[in-house]
Amino acid sequence: MAINELKAIATLAKAVELGSIRKAALAQGVTAQAASQSLAMLEEHLGVRLLNRTTRSLSLTEEGQRFLETTKPALATLDLALAQARESKDEIAGALRIVGPKSSFAPILMPVISAFCQRYPAIHPEVQLDDAKSNWVLDRVDVGFRIGASTDEGVIARRLFPVQLIICASPAYLARYGVPRNLQELQTHRCSAFRHPSTGQTLPWYLRVNGELVHRHVTPTLSTNDTELELQAVLAGQVIGQIANLSAASHIREGRLVPLLLEHMTDHLGVHMYYGRREAQPKRVRAFIDLALEMLFDTEQYVLTPAELHSCTRLR
Repeated sequence: MAINELKAIATLAKAVELGSIRKAALAQGVTAQAASQSLAMLEEHLGVRLLNRTTRSLSLTEEGQRFLETTKPALATLDLALAQARESKDEIAGALRIVGPKSSFAPILMPVISAFCQRYPAIHPEVQLDDAKSNWVLDRVDVGFRIGASTDEGVIARRLFPVQLIICASPAYLARYGVPRNLQELQTHRCSAFRHPSTGQTLPWYLRVNGELVHRHVTPTLSTNDTELELQAVLAGQVIGQIANLSAASHIREGRLVPLLLEHMTDHLGVHMYYGRREAQPKRVRAFIDLALEMLFDTEQYVLTPAELHSCTRLR
């Protein structure tokens, strides 16, 4: 049913309820002329007269009476649906659909979700972690997180903090195999590589060389499609790895990992949060975005300062 027909039927019901087309027009925020024209168009469209009008009163014809009795339940159902939609928009409750990368991201996302659920117990998070790119529209995502900005149309991307790719090893590895002093010496060491879950190909290390971003493949002693396993292999002293600050920051601060070759560290990527335009967001989505920004924007928890990094190199 076209929207002009819906408006005309609603105008008819309101005019009968109030006993006046003029009052119905005022209630609906339109002119009396527009309301009268809408009713006339509805009668013409149906091919029957619905109202008997005089300058002082109006009454339903027999056809109008039957028509209104038939349409009233549908109008009541529509009014209820509209009211429920408006209420749910302003209610911090219900499902909250969140997507994010699987690699290393659960320990970052879970504290935000936990704090949000403690604040709003009626929220039911639906979380999907996947390193594949999500379709924001088809997956009905409320809030998403990505390493790098989303390219979906109509999506706002907000950079939260940089991703630092840090070459590091455990003190035990360095004591056993020595410290690489440059990229040439690094080639002789036991290194790890991340294997893409979909393609099976090993990804290169991203390095800064003479101020430019380059990527170089290493000959891996260990390769895996799981960032947590790669981290554990580095912590165990099996390999040197290029580990993101998302996983490495706390271990570096506690001395379990030592950053190496800092002149080649890169931070060209960033963790981004993305979402739809705020004017169309339910209140629960806006509230989650605000909390995520409060907890993650430029957070010091995961980003190592140059002073920290250089002081930690002396731990070896």
